[in-house]
Amino acid sequence: MFLVLNKNKIASYIIALSMVIILFCVASVMMTYQEEAIETSGYANRQLPIYNVKMEEKKIALTINCAWTADDIDIILKTLEKHQSKITFFMVGTWIEKYPEEVKKIAAAGHEIANHSETHPHVNQLSYEKNVEQIKKCNDRIKALTGNDVKLYRGPYGEYNDTVIKAAKSLNMQVIQWNIDSLDYKGLTGKEMLSRINEKLSSGSIILMHSGAKYTGETLDMILTGIKSQGYEIVKVSDLIYQDNFTIDNNGTQIKNK
Repeated sequence: MFLVLNKNKIASYIIALSMVIILFCVASVMMTYQEEAIETSGYANRQLPIYNVKMEEKKIALTINCAWTADDIDIILKTLEKHQSKITFFMVGTWIEKYPEEVKKIAAAGHEIANHSETHPHVNQLSYEKNVEQIKKCNDRIKALTGNDVKLYRGPYGEYNDTVIKAAKSLNMQVIQWNIDSLDYKGLTGKEMLSRINEKLSSGSIILMHSGAKYTGETLDMILTGIKSQGYEIVKVSDLIYQDNFTIDNNGTQIKNK
């Protein structure tokens, strides 16, 4: 009798313990699912810039950030004229202030001038109001020199977050990144840069380069020749991206809505 009672108690304990374990596992699974759902929802709602564009046409955009010197601007413009290519220059306000004649030359040659902030700060650390101020001051400089309104913005250091993008959009501007970095600022040779570009080059790509980098000016002719030899047309960012009725996926690819 004693043994039977003990067996019954042991069986009850085992059943109770099993139920506790099962309930604990179910609760853990549900919590994980909810956390993943929240994370996925948050990711889906993130503000994203354009890294590249999904398209069939063999077009790519070349962009040059202007934040350092302007020593190579003349050779860059001469090379672009030789190739009959128009590109987009992202300029910092303090660079514009220092090199106004170069800004005018770029505009006169028919290239697109875009915003790269006023003083090149770490914009992710700035408030919404300070981001708006950085963008607006640079826009005003460009407008004063060229008479053109600015529609494109690129944050310094490639930084962005929801605050940065919302600040740009409040001024009716689209935020542009890149999907191909030439790494010219690291002193790569023209051949090394072209090799990097060719690894990822495809329709809708946006390439990043810099004025004032060691080899950009003197090797740009070779780089443009290499890109065009593959059948790509080099255009301004505003001629590459869709202006309306589009979405941006989680990879930063701009896609035309059907």
